Amino acid sequence: MHELEEALGYRFDNISHLRLALTHPSTKREDNQRLEFLGDAILEFCVSDMLYAKYPRLREGDLTARRAALVCERSLSALARSLNLGPHLLMGHGEEQTGGRDKPGILADALEAVLAAVYVDGGYQAARRVIDRLFASEDQLAVWHGPDDKSALQEYTQANGLELPQYEIVGESGPDHDRRFTARVSVMGRPVATGEGSSKKAAEQAAAKEALSRLRNAH
Repeated sequence: MHELEEALGYRFDNISHLRLALTHPSTKREDNQRLEFLGDAILEFCVSDMLYAKYPRLREGDLTARRAALVCERSLSALARSLNLGPHLLMGHGEEQTGGRDKPGILADALEAVLAAVYVDGGYQAARRVIDRLFASEDQLAVWHGPDDKSALQEYTQANGLELPQYEIVGESGPDHDRRFTARVSVMGRPVATGEGSSKKAAEQAAAKEALSRLRNAH
């Protein structure tokens, strides 16, 4: 774990925080899901604050689009790979045998959990320093994660004078180590499409892709 601390640029006072952040639900013991929940909120706030300060002339919709591109599953999994996070994950044999160490959803969730672990261990400023460093280069992240369906849908709605898309998780199934989520996306208050994925972010991306296809075909 020392290598991971070096990559993060943060040394844990209590290494058990990091160990928990790296524990996947497939281990059937205390896992990283609570930390993932916390990390998602911390990351969204820090990135929002960073963008607000960096782009004083951008309107809310443009800021939201940039944030969505930065904190999407593709960006987070790319960052996780750059930190070599996969080999450090603790997971069940079955999940590992199916390539769990390189699954985008697992990597993205683990990165959020790790950021929360930094927050729990060292406080807000410690977490903020790590996040600022990881998300400093928006252009590099864009190259890593490629096209983003949520961002594309957002750009489409803005270009056509529509309200920003709204996402809702409407379904959840499967065991803890192999969850499936269903997301619904609405535009102007009306449901447009649903999508499924192994994480909430992946489900939202799938819903956005389907919605974009339907909206384009309708015009």
